[in-house]
Amino acid sequence: MREFATFEERLSAWTTDTMQTVFGLEESSVKLGVSPTQNETFGDYQCNAAMELAKVLKKAPRQIAQEFSDAAKLPDFVEKIEIAGPGFINFFLSNAALAEHIQSLENDSHLGVEQAGQGKTVVIDYSSPNVAKPMHIGHIRSTVIGNAIDRLYRFLGYNVVADNHLGDWGTQFGLMMVGFRSFVDEEALAEAPVEELERVYIASYNKSKEDPTWRDEAKKELVKLQQGDAENLALWKQFIELSIKEFDTIYDRLDVKFDLYRGESFYNEQLPKMIETLEGRGLAVESDGALIVDLEEDGMPVCIVRKSDGGYNYATTDLATVQSRIEEFDPERIIYVTDERQQLHFRQFFTIAKKLGMDANLVHVWFGLMRLPEATFSTREGNVIKLAALLDEAEARALEMVKSSSPDMPKEQQKELARAIGIGAIKYTDLSQNPQSLVTFTWEKALNMEGNSAPYLQYAYARISSVYDKFHAKYPDAELSQYPIIIEHELERRIAIKLSRFPAAVRAAAENYRPNIMADYLYDLAQIYSSFYQNVPFLKADEGIRESRIRLCRATAATLRKGLDLLGIETPERI
Repeated sequence: MREFATFEERLSAWTTDTMQTVFGLEESSVKLGVSPTQNETFGDYQCNAAMELAKVLKKAPRQIAQEFSDAAKLPDFVEKIEIAGPGFINFFLSNAALAEHIQSLENDSHLGVEQAGQGKTVVIDYSSPNVAKPMHIGHIRSTVIGNAIDRLYRFLGYNVVADNHLGDWGTQFGLMMVGFRSFVDEEALAEAPVEELERVYIASYNKSKEDPTWRDEAKKELVKLQQGDAENLALWKQFIELSIKEFDTIYDRLDVKFDLYRGESFYNEQLPKMIETLEGRGLAVESDGALIVDLEEDGMPVCIVRKSDGGYNYATTDLATVQSRIEEFDPERIIYVTDERQQLHFRQFFTIAKKLGMDANLVHVWFGLMRLPEATFSTREGNVIKLAALLDEAEARALEMVKSSSPDMPKEQQKELARAIGIGAIKYTDLSQNPQSLVTFTWEKALNMEGNSAPYLQYAYARISSVYDKFHAKYPDAELSQYPIIIEHELERRIAIKLSRFPAAVRAAAENYRPNIMADYLYDLAQIYSSFYQNVPFLKADEGIRESRIRLCRATAATLRKGLDLLGIETPERI
């Protein structure tokens, strides 16, 4: 058993071994381990194996539970066993073991989380905006969900390759070339480059609708680009550089970092070879001038891999991308984070990849869309809400809150605090919900100091910091390490149990690609701490108890800080 094995892991190993010994079981499909109880009055962990073993052992579940209880020699970290209902076996951990466990985590930067990913690589493909188009509210979910998954896997010890697969190739660039040379406003380009590039594209697209010669000219420029014309290539690279520079200002505000910026164009030279491979394996066949992969037997429509005009489809690029990632990184899995509308595309190209024998565990993490209720955001009707504008609004609203609650705080400090609160509120509103749900964003919920929100959790952390500071101001010479943690009060016990379950929350959030599991955990922890703070004396407690409770506070703060960091949310020391 590893050094920082969780109570659930240790207890599951013990119950499995004891069940096998007591009942002469060898291999069994029945889960003999434990899981956390839903109701703390029934203990800390519960084993339901007796019900499932009834048919195997031909005994009543309660009799099985009783025989197990009578024969078992409890491990030293378990206080007692109780049998409930038809045969549930409930375990109560000892307070001494809980205290010892919390103490053991104080110098562990991973807070007991196993480094299960060591030696393994994961590629995570997320955000992926299109070149020459400003990021809008539709990009927020892929960006923050992808980044939270990225952070979770890194914390589990994986080598993570975060790849921003930019949309940097396609027919739109022909229109961009002719439009840029005719419509660009150099002053606007210098001030807001991507917005100006988008305006240029729209103007060129509209003209192509009215003027066939313009459309023909755009096609010629696209062909020149595809053939490597030096002037068009230079212009195309300028579009990409300007776009990435502006995207990075958004990513900096969101504290999101990528290891790679590899757009669709990076894989262009590999596309003909991928088509050859598909044809060579008998997977791709011609249909009406196009090349398709028939997926009817797999319950899906045909997938076009080369269009009738000779252009390649997204599936071809994605297949080449997978092949390239396998060859370069040998990943344990490749995770794609996109919206729900792309489900069919990923099912199709995953199926084709499997038929090609690509040895990669491909995962599509899809999410529901985010919408804003009417009148939530001031914008002209029909306009797409730019992501920068959403972040600006969040910081502005948070600043009003900070000014109201802390009018004497220096202005720069107010502004910095508002940034952390506003950006955190945007992220948490998204991450606290199941990714596959539709998110209706409201400012009232996002910035609520009382409910399940980032400001509530940030405030919980700041309140603990305040308690810690008050203790040191009153007892400046106190050495906390000289006082053991003592678990006696019911609320102390509840906090200790919750802290011990942090590794399980991290693992579940990562394995299920659901950051909301971590958000739920943190909200529960903050609520337990709030009860602890309101009902248990800290600074007025007797010596020894006082220091023990401060150490529990410190462990809670460390867990809140790390958990919020895994969601990409800052924890200001003061609010």
